[in-house]
Amino acid sequence: MDSDNGGVTDALPPPPPEVPEDVVPIKAEPEAKKKVARVPMARRGLASKGQKAQLLTNHFKVNVSNVDGHFFHYSVALFYEDGRPVDAKGVGRKVLDKVHETYSSELDGKEFAYDGEKSLFTVGALPRNKLEFTVVLDSMNSNRNNGNASPDNDKKRMRRSYQSKTFKVELSFAAKIPMQAIAQALRGQESENSQEALRVLDIILRQHAAKQGCLLVRQSFFHNDVKNFADVGGGVLGCRGFHSSFRTSQGGLSLNIDVSTTMIIQPGPVVDFLIANQNVKDPYSIDWTKAKRTLKNLRVKNETNTEYKITGLSEKPCNQQLFSLRQKTKDENGEFETMEVTVYDYFVNYRKMDLRYSADLPCINVGKPKKPIFLPIEFCQLVSLQRYTKSLSTMQRASLVEKSRQKPQERMRVLSDALKINDYDAEPLLRSCGISINSSFTQVEGRVLQAPKLKVGQGEDFFPRNGRWNFNNKKLVDPTKIERWAVANFSARCDIRNLVKDLIKCGGLKGIRIDEPFDVFEESPQNRRAPPVVRVEKMFDYIQSKLPGAPQFLLCLLPERKNSDLYGPWKKKCLADFGIVTQCIAPMRVNDQYLTNVLLKINAKLGGLNSMLVVEHTPSIPIVSKSPTIILGMDVSHGQPGQSDVPSIAAVVSSRHWPSISRYRASVRTQSPKVEMVDSLFKKVSDTVDEGIMKELLLDFYVSSAKRKPDQIIIFRDGVSESQFNQVLNKELDQIIEACKFLDDKWCPKFLVIIAQKNHHTKFFQQGSPDNVPPGTVIDNKVCHPRNNDFYMCAHAGMIGTTRPTHYHVLYDEIGFSADDLQELVHSLSYVYQRSTTAISVVAPICYAHLAATQMSQFMKFEERSETSSSHGGTGVTSAGAVPVPQLPKLQENVCNSMFFC
Repeated sequence: MDSDNGGVTDALPPPPPEVPEDVVPIKAEPEAKKKVARVPMARRGLASKGQKAQLLTNHFKVNVSNVDGHFFHYSVALFYEDGRPVDAKGVGRKVLDKVHETYSSELDGKEFAYDGEKSLFTVGALPRNKLEFTVVLDSMNSNRNNGNASPDNDKKRMRRSYQSKTFKVELSFAAKIPMQAIAQALRGQESENSQEALRVLDIILRQHAAKQGCLLVRQSFFHNDVKNFADVGGGVLGCRGFHSSFRTSQGGLSLNIDVSTTMIIQPGPVVDFLIANQNVKDPYSIDWTKAKRTLKNLRVKNETNTEYKITGLSEKPCNQQLFSLRQKTKDENGEFETMEVTVYDYFVNYRKMDLRYSADLPCINVGKPKKPIFLPIEFCQLVSLQRYTKSLSTMQRASLVEKSRQKPQERMRVLSDALKINDYDAEPLLRSCGISINSSFTQVEGRVLQAPKLKVGQGEDFFPRNGRWNFNNKKLVDPTKIERWAVANFSARCDIRNLVKDLIKCGGLKGIRIDEPFDVFEESPQNRRAPPVVRVEKMFDYIQSKLPGAPQFLLCLLPERKNSDLYGPWKKKCLADFGIVTQCIAPMRVNDQYLTNVLLKINAKLGGLNSMLVVEHTPSIPIVSKSPTIILGMDVSHGQPGQSDVPSIAAVVSSRHWPSISRYRASVRTQSPKVEMVDSLFKKVSDTVDEGIMKELLLDFYVSSAKRKPDQIIIFRDGVSESQFNQVLNKELDQIIEACKFLDDKWCPKFLVIIAQKNHHTKFFQQGSPDNVPPGTVIDNKVCHPRNNDFYMCAHAGMIGTTRPTHYHVLYDEIGFSADDLQELVHSLSYVYQRSTTAISVVAPICYAHLAATQMSQFMKFEERSETSSSHGGTGVTSAGAVPVPQLPKLQENVCNSMFFC
């Protein structure tokens, strides 16, 4: 053996041990191939179908001249004087503003971008890799200079003058980010560096807004200006602001500015807020247990404008709540004497302050658990711009939508003004990056696709106009018969006999033959006060005692139009316990249009079809009609913010009866709270049993499509952000492939994966027209991704406000669609939604997944309420160490393949 170390050979290893004669060699396993992670595909080409249209978009072109510079990233650590780390949120910005003001020369006069937490960025390096500063902050009075600021935890006591605070700040070099990375991203080469560089630019925008005293919510900024507030009821205001972020696109770097709305607590007297929040007449009707929960951690200021955080309420009213008041005299040990006085007595007699209504109400506690500080409620004003994070009620949501919508031209004007007001050209950091922002909307070329031809009853075909159609003088394409049915009325006030008569007549005109109902079952008046589950049980007992057998269909009349507590228990009883198709209505204004809409839903639930695409009937859908294809819509919905223990609900809907793309069924499961990836697509319980969602859907497709397995699987996935695309491609798609292999090892279907996003800030406008873009508008250039395969589509007619396009990302395509065929398919799938006679804004399978998840989550709702303990019982453990999640009840066999969610 030659070697390079001066001709000395390495010592040989010792010989292997002797192998005994009776040993049977073990077969070596072939080395497992390392799985290559899938990444989003690149664009293969642009589409060309449709009529060209010149449009404007709310992206503003950005020029970057300093491409050779670097961002320097420094970690920020904050400590109190005694070395304890600072955990109070929001104090960071004040401290670093002070550092900037005090130590400008030590920082080489550099500006920096601070994210409010642990990261700080400069253009070019600071003088040293590690810097330490000490700053002193004076009293934190409520001049609200930052949306996220919370008053410092160690607040001043009532009688002590405020002691200023000392902070230590350590900056240490963490990384160097080349600005060149932005240019590379624009050429389609994304990297960690390019994402970081864009993050720095966004942090500069956040800091710019924070300096103007805005509330910051991610990349949206809200000014404290009453003109931007709209009362939506319940002590909650909608606050209008702006979203502002940098985006890479085919047209270069752009700044995306849009109108944004968040919810805030009504500022002003605490009592006024509570009266509005609880919808009561006066302070004496307030439920204080509820008030304590609502007020916790909100910030108030007192009569001297000092800001505090509410920690609770006093146990007793103001005129009975005692505390120890220090006297001027000392006892024999030299300690100051104390005297117990009531809070009321202290303010009225010692401080000579007038209290009009607080005497009999609890005090606001702004102290610590061991050291409470009580303030009479009438001296407490809620500080402005505090976010309200609970879900809105139906009424609040309706009010918000009405007050925040803007016509396209008004929105354009508001956005142009926002760009002027923000004056980003004056931001020193953007200047040092060599960034300048164009003040005009970017021009893009859109195309308007022709609406697909629809087929209705009696062989009639027609083209929808402006994304809409109706069933006047038309019959449904596949109407059902309603034979054995009855009406259940939960004390709704309406003329039921006439309602039934009109329904039968309207059905006849549309081709649905409806027999007379067996009976109308009226709820007994003494049950009206009972809990919802009991009311439903009693109604079912009553129906069972009278009907000869199970009905085919039940029409249910509810007393409240939205959010009736009876809805969940009723649906669960019908679908899971008895397998009966049901339709709930809360009739207010019953006219022909209302009845037609109700009948569209009933017909679809009973297995009929209202209209279909002509290309489905012939069948001549490119690629899809050629070989068996299943279309999936997937969505995960989570509990409202703040409910960390409510299971998330995953819904997957799938097409059936290929070559139809208008008929679907759903599979819905619970999973661990706030988990975004669907975790039960494949659920191997033993070597031969898979209890996952996919098996259920694939078997149904096989049975309903004349015993054919799909060769092609098209997946539409909703509700994931760009950071989660790789998980969809590698985790979810892997599970689906495993489910296919488990059914048949030799079966290799081809996949197409498309993400649909509605949660973005890109809008399109027609040049020189007050109207929204026409339905069928598609854009796949200029504002789209520099490399990836994405496009925007407005399939629907925006009737009010400004149309929100759906952003489709084609992540993976083994099937080989051309850009035109794929966009046509997406457009067509916006026309097969059976509940309405309009094109909808996102493909039908995704809408159905939302509906199925929402409806089945109602099954859970009342179960949580009826459980006495707060812990969730249940069976299915979702992953190692995860809390077991209660399972949804299974639907009966005769309804589980139906469009029950319609």
